[in-house]
Amino acid sequence: FYSAFSDLPLISLSNHQRKPMPPVNWVNTVYHGLPTTSLRKGDGSGGYLAFLGRISPEKGPEQAIEIAKRSGLKLKIAAKVDNADREYYETRIKHLLDHPLIDFIGEIGDDRKNEFLGNASALLFPICWPEPFGLVMIESMACGTPVIAFNCGSVPEVMEDGVTGFVVNNVDEAAAAVEKIDTLDRDAIRAAFEKRFSSERMAQNYLEVYDRLMAQPASALAAE
Repeated sequence: FYSAFSDLPLISLSNHQRKPMPPVNWVNTVYHGLPTTSLRKGDGSGGYLAFLGRISPEKGPEQAIEIAKRSGLKLKIAAKVDNADREYYETRIKHLLDHPLIDFIGEIGDDRKNEFLGNASALLFPICWPEPFGLVMIESMACGTPVIAFNCGSVPEVMEDGVTGFVVNNVDEAAAAVEKIDTLDRDAIRAAFEKRFSSERMAQNYLEVYDRLMAQPASALAAE
C-alpha cells in the first residue's frame, strides 16, 4: 500500500511510531492532546500508586505489582480484562492480587479518572512493548501526578525525566524512583501537560501541517 501511494503525506503519533514502518512520506509528528478542562490537578493525598489500563502482558501489571511491593506503597489497579487476556489474568495475575498492598478495583470510566489519578502519588506505566503513544501518561500529567514509566516505545518522547516523572529501565530503577516522587512539583507537571498535550496544541499542530501541505504545488497524482 505504501509503495503504491508513496506520496501520501502521513502524520505520526510519535517519532518512535515510524520505526517499524516502511519508508513513507512522513510530514510531521503530532502528539495526542486532551481538553484542559477534562481533568484537573489533584494533590496526591491518597498515598497510593496507580495502574490504569488493561490487564495484558505488554502493559506490565506483574511489574507494577512488584514495584509496589518493593516500595511498600499500596497499588490500586484500575484495569479491564479483555477476553483475549482472560487466561493471562487467571494464570499470572489473579494470585498476585491476594496481597495487602494490592487493590484491584477493575475497569473505571472517564468520570472516575480524575479522582483515581489525582489522588495517586504516582502512576506506574511499566510497558514492555513499543506503544506508539500512551494516552494514560498525559491523563496522569493533567492531574499533576508524576509517571514512572519504562523506557519503551514513545515514553522518552512523552515524558520529561525528572519533571513529569521518571523514565526507568527495570523494576529496580522504578522502585528507586518511587522514593523520589516527592521531589517533583505537581504544578510543573500540570503546566507541562498544558504546554505540550492540550487539545488546542494538538489542533494547532495539525492545522500547521495542513497549511504547509496546501501551500505546496499539487502532485501529479492529485492533478489527475
